[in-house]
Amino acid sequence: MANDEQVDPKLDTAVPHTARIWNYILGGKDNFAADRAVGDQVLATQPELAENARLTRKFLIRAVRYLAGEAGVRQFLDIGTGLPTANNTHEVAQSVAPDSRIVYVDNDPLVLAHARALLTSSPEGVTDYLDADMYDTDLVLREAARTLDFSKPVAVLFMGVLGHIEDDGVAQGIVKKVLDAVPSGSYFAMCDSTDRTPEVVESARVWNESAALKYHLRSEERMRAFFDGLELVEPGLVSVTRWRPDTDAQEIDQFGAVGRKP
Repeated sequence: MANDEQVDPKLDTAVPHTARIWNYILGGKDNFAADRAVGDQVLATQPELAENARLTRKFLIRAVRYLAGEAGVRQFLDIGTGLPTANNTHEVAQSVAPDSRIVYVDNDPLVLAHARALLTSSPEGVTDYLDADMYDTDLVLREAARTLDFSKPVAVLFMGVLGHIEDDGVAQGIVKKVLDAVPSGSYFAMCDSTDRTPEVVESARVWNESAALKYHLRSEERMRAFFDGLELVEPGLVSVTRWRPDTDAQEIDQFGAVGRKP
């Protein structure tokens, strides 16, 4: 869609959108001029952001492999999915456990338009896509229950999306409500950007000047509060490049963790 032709009339292509900006930063083609303009501004303040985004994606891959493999989880609720790319949650999970069931949740019309790429599945497993807002937790849980069995463990993923909620209480409330709906032995995984360096703070400021959906950085201490009451999986809340790495990479300002509901 980089040529901005044959646009779905429901899409407001003049307003930059998070999923499309990230798609551009990652080198994708599902974006528009407004998205590319913001992406260029952000990259000018933090040139390493594109590489950091790829490293963060690798954290998702390692976390899902752990959950489907070592932890033995067979159900995944991926909230704030974003545009399909390589190694989506269902592809990673089903490569380890073909009978895995995955529900994706997002509310961007462009993501919905590409949902068919998220609906492929191994014959033994299932994938589904919900066009829903993470604030509407009741709807998310009700519709996800059509595919997932909430009497059995579920891995709940919030990858790079909780930063779009400014108020810690609201963000933690959403996570708590979802985790209250899943049984003991379920898992919660998240990652987001921290406010540790001036470059990241400046790139967030540039982002928030133009993007329709603002992004709010948190300290490591504020991120750790999301895991209250959970058992943190080693090595805990760390830079995503330090979470069970399969290659050596420099520490970055995106932090992530996986916690188990006791």
